[in-house]
Amino acid sequence: MDPLRIDLVPDLRDPIAVMAFGGWNDAASAATNAARFVARRLGARRFASVDPEDFYDFRETRPHVRIDSRGQRNLVWPTNELFYARNPVGPHDIVIGVGVEPNLHWRSFSDAFATLFRDLGVELVVNLGALMADVPHTRDVPVSGSTPDPAVAKSLNLVASRYQGPTGIVGVLHDTLRRWGTPAASLWANVPNYITTAQNPPATVALLKRLQPIVGLEFDYRELVSAGERFVGEVNTAISGNPDVLEYVRRLEAASDSGDDTPSTNTSPLPPGSDIVLDVEEFLRGRRDDS
Repeated sequence: MDPLRIDLVPDLRDPIAVMAFGGWNDAASAATNAARFVARRLGARRFASVDPEDFYDFRETRPHVRIDSRGQRNLVWPTNELFYARNPVGPHDIVIGVGVEPNLHWRSFSDAFATLFRDLGVELVVNLGALMADVPHTRDVPVSGSTPDPAVAKSLNLVASRYQGPTGIVGVLHDTLRRWGTPAASLWANVPNYITTAQNPPATVALLKRLQPIVGLEFDYRELVSAGERFVGEVNTAISGNPDVLEYVRRLEAASDSGDDTPSTNTSPLPPGSDIVLDVEEFLRGRRDDS
């Protein structure tokens, strides 16, 4: 049985697909938030979804119970949904996919998307991701872009991917698209590894800025920028009483300003990373509860 539930097949003009999967590929929800932002700003309409039954171990990725406005309890399963939107100013209509990295049957999952993109005539698939990295929260969020396709690398000013090691559904989908002959690229925001908050607005903005020229659109993300400024201020307050974390951030800033990816290790050892994360996370949670 086809795992894709297609409500309608849109007639699209040279579409570009923008994809984001929550989970391993989505530190601080930066990628999925960016994809949802694009869908909202363009007034995108849902046209397809993936049946979750074959792709999730529900002991690992559990459904959630939600209570609606009428007080009724509803069961919400992990979903992967696809939306489409007309591009009012550029040559490419947009397909947006937002979902959750599957636990099972990754090849079948990727084949389903590759088939759909072929049938829609998608010219390029852009996967959005976010990863934890040695970067400071006080500087612009670095975004790296890569592609397995040399032609795409040249046209979008990206690098050909030379990564070796464990991968997520983004890597598997890229491999499938390569075999199907569909060009693909990925954009990755680097999120500070000492802040594992649920949201990181600056990282979402950084992905949107890098995505704009690829899809031929300009987004109004002033609200996100304001949220990012508040976020940085909250983190600054949270770490202000911790000299070890302040020193760590100072070293990351120095490395960032010098263009060196590796912070200096000529200072005293840092406390365990889990201790740093817990201090900041609890502070931010308390601040939001108070407000």
